[in-house]
Amino acid sequence: MSYLIGLGVFLVYGGGVWKFWKGFHRTNFERGFGNQLTLALLWPVLVVVNSSYRKNFSKALKAGR
Repeated sequence: MSYLIGLGVFLVYGGGVWKFWKGFHRTNFERGFGNQLTLALLWPVLVVVNSSYRKNFSKALKAGR
């Protein structure tokens, strides 16, 4: 059972990284590989603690507009 929970957490985390990475161009963040990588990998923490990041994260997740 804990295997399924771990897999679920990993899939949600990985999905968030992937979606943010693909939609990064829609955000107000400065372009650059290092910045994009850092913001993508830290998304769970930043979504909780930073309202500006939350807004940009939502922009990044919106599909093709």
